[in-house]
Amino acid sequence: MSGERTSAGDPAHTLALLWRGTGGGAAPGPRRGPRRALDVDAVVAAAVALADEQGLAGLSMRRLAERLGVGAMSLYTYVADRDELLDLVLDSAYAAMPRRDTTGLPWRERVAAVAEENRELYRAHPWAAEVSTLRPPLGPGQTAKYEHELAAFDGCGLDDVAVDDCLTHLLVFVRACARDAAAAREQRRDGDDEQWWAAAGPLLARVLDAARFPRAVRVGAAAGAAHGSAHDPEHAYEFGLQRLLDGLAALVEPAETAEPAETVEEPAAGSRRGR
Repeated sequence: MSGERTSAGDPAHTLALLWRGTGGGAAPGPRRGPRRALDVDAVVAAAVALADEQGLAGLSMRRLAERLGVGAMSLYTYVADRDELLDLVLDSAYAAMPRRDTTGLPWRERVAAVAEENRELYRAHPWAAEVSTLRPPLGPGQTAKYEHELAAFDGCGLDDVAVDDCLTHLLVFVRACARDAAAAREQRRDGDDEQWWAAAGPLLARVLDAARFPRAVRVGAAAGAAHGSAHDPEHAYEFGLQRLLDGLAALVEPAETAEPAETVEEPAAGSRRGR
């Protein structure tokens, strides 16, 4: 995980920008400086494209200014700093996520659809999996994402805290798988993985004592033959998702047959969460 995190800027100014034009907050007034040729939406769209191409390391105010054809200092008339920009960029990616209507489907299919939507998010924007959202961006994109994902657990008989716990567990799993998948894609592009195994495999065969490590040798060989590598991110995701759903079934299916659980009233609970 990189050191990047959301909600590291000034809360009042960042929230006003996040909710600009929605009626949910007043956008910051114009700052002093030359007449502005862009708007915040154009700045954010360019920043998303830059992050998609170059990752978070390439998302700097200087590079963004070059892409937009403006002076670096002029960007500060749109966003206060890079911390604020990161919140805007991630919330924009959340807002653009496809959201499947799973109304009426069994709960496992609804929850699996949420997992796949997040997986697609990280495929389109690999950098998003590297941003810590322990303090979420709290913008309209993140809020709509959370509202949509909670609906996957409607009718499951769980109280509000259990629903949030289940969703958190699911999204943490998908995020971890996304980081592994991104690393595997990078290694395949560079040829590092094949080269490493070509060099390390024969060396390992000479030193690895099958009598001392019988399980490691036997299981490792079987898994490598089955998956074509030491780790197959696609298989790990599919296998793990089914096991995760099996685990949630221990909560959901008994609760569906029990009396409806009381909801836990907690002010602004929905606004606290971000993934």
